[in-house]
Amino acid sequence: MRLLGAIAVTALVLSGQTAVAAPAVVQPDPLLAFLADPGAVDLAKAAKAREAKTRARILTAAAPGYTYAEREPASARGRNDSPWTAESTDFRRHRAALFTGSLAADPTMPVVAEFAEPNDGQQTASDSGVGTTHRAIRTTGRISGADQDFYRLRGNGHTTFDTRTEGSDLDTVLTVFDAAGTEIAANDTVGVSTDARLEVDLATGADFFVRVTGALNTAGSYELTIATGEGKGDKDFFAVDLKAGDVIGASVAGAARKVAVHDSRGREVMGSRQDFSGVYPKENPLPGGGNAAADFLAPRDGRYHVGVEDGTGQYQLTVKAFRPGSEKAGTQTVFVDFDGALVDTTVWGPPGEKQLSPLSKFLANWGLTAADEKRVASVAVDTIRENLALHGNFGVKLLNSRDHADPWGQKNVSRLVIGGTIAESGVETVAIAQSIDPGNFGHEETAMVQLDLLSAPAGPSVSLNTYITPASDKVLFVGRALGNIAAHELGHLSGSWHQHQFNEHDTLMDQGGNPKAMFAVGADAVGGNADDTDIDFGEDVFVPNEGFTGVEDAATRTKWGYSRG
Repeated sequence: MRLLGAIAVTALVLSGQTAVAAPAVVQPDPLLAFLADPGAVDLAKAAKAREAKTRARILTAAAPGYTYAEREPASARGRNDSPWTAESTDFRRHRAALFTGSLAADPTMPVVAEFAEPNDGQQTASDSGVGTTHRAIRTTGRISGADQDFYRLRGNGHTTFDTRTEGSDLDTVLTVFDAAGTEIAANDTVGVSTDARLEVDLATGADFFVRVTGALNTAGSYELTIATGEGKGDKDFFAVDLKAGDVIGASVAGAARKVAVHDSRGREVMGSRQDFSGVYPKENPLPGGGNAAADFLAPRDGRYHVGVEDGTGQYQLTVKAFRPGSEKAGTQTVFVDFDGALVDTTVWGPPGEKQLSPLSKFLANWGLTAADEKRVASVAVDTIRENLALHGNFGVKLLNSRDHADPWGQKNVSRLVIGGTIAESGVETVAIAQSIDPGNFGHEETAMVQLDLLSAPAGPSVSLNTYITPASDKVLFVGRALGNIAAHELGHLSGSWHQHQFNEHDTLMDQGGNPKAMFAVGADAVGGNADDTDIDFGEDVFVPNEGFTGVEDAATRTKWGYSRG
């Protein structure tokens, strides 16, 4: 992992005649941010920072009053292993439940004791037995300083390698080599954790080696799973009946390591092996604090399913359902501020209040003048309104600094600041939201879209100038791009996560790294002409590198998050 988040960048900002040291630049939580290069962030650092917030949710969480014990005997499997065989429950009446049960061991995956050292090279590698005597194994090990552990296996087609480092300071890196020592694949993170995962197709009958090391000289214990073919691990599913607009949260503790929500068609709509609940705002009531958490917003009345898997032994699954916060809190105001603002950046890392420059300071960078400011702001606001109102009963009062007095600080007012630079805020990103809030329960939050990278000279893909030519309507292009990025951050504040930015579906919740799509630039790579596209909230798979699986319906999350009910 590259340690951008640990680099303290000090700049000087001239304020009149006085040179003032800018704040040290820190990396924000990538789940919340629209980053220029998501691949260059230290995800483990972000995960550590999130842990304290997650622990705080455990202390405040109330246990459900309704408990449901799994009906499948502990020694059995297959009776409730899919959404179609999920156990029926009385969840509709109680709206919250503690599901208890047990996952049976996978008979094709023995647990093997820690292998003896030395095994720090291919010549001394521990023989895992995978591909010869075992389909899969699960074992443990420990990395100390510059140590490395090698394991031998026999190729047998599709193979997965997983590490888990819960409770350890180790940040694992997995690397697979062939018998000649040639690197085949490597991975150093799963989602926003210090775990690692690889999926590789290995030639049948050939010897391969997997190496476990610690990133950045980290040390500690780990658990390693090597698996080929189809396993026979146990899964347990429970049915939950929901109304359209219900937002549910699921958190699993005990032996189970994955929790997943499936829709009424049986599709996985969120699968997770991590507890990310630390990014919820304090007002959000969804559960967290276990091994893994998931959330979902029901698009229609129906029967949905929550399942657990990946483990052996007893588990405790908490599931709670709520109506969206917008139905109870009254009309929410979102204030779009183009005039520069004083922003408390403590929520993203850099402590204290920072003064951000207004939009007007950046217009010349795009070849625009002061006379263009009102139209740029107008296009941006209209783009935000179109993106939100496109998906249902628009229940938010959208104000802006061009036409309205600043209401920030009043009840039920969130703001979106369009202005400022990384050097001013100390937050190393293009844009960022204060939280991810399924159901939109926090109505007094901040998001910001910073303009230094967006207005940089042509060349970088994240600069709007890269797509501006003499044929461009610059005002239209700049305003629309700012409005799309702003809508992306408002999508976070109403509960949407990042979606895959490099597949065939371009949506407003696409992760950073492919800004051309977010800017709605068409096939001709020129912004602000007839070839431009229209990008909206929509349905797409979660971005793989943040550790979630399944299909997210960001349009439904946004619709209900900002609805009148």
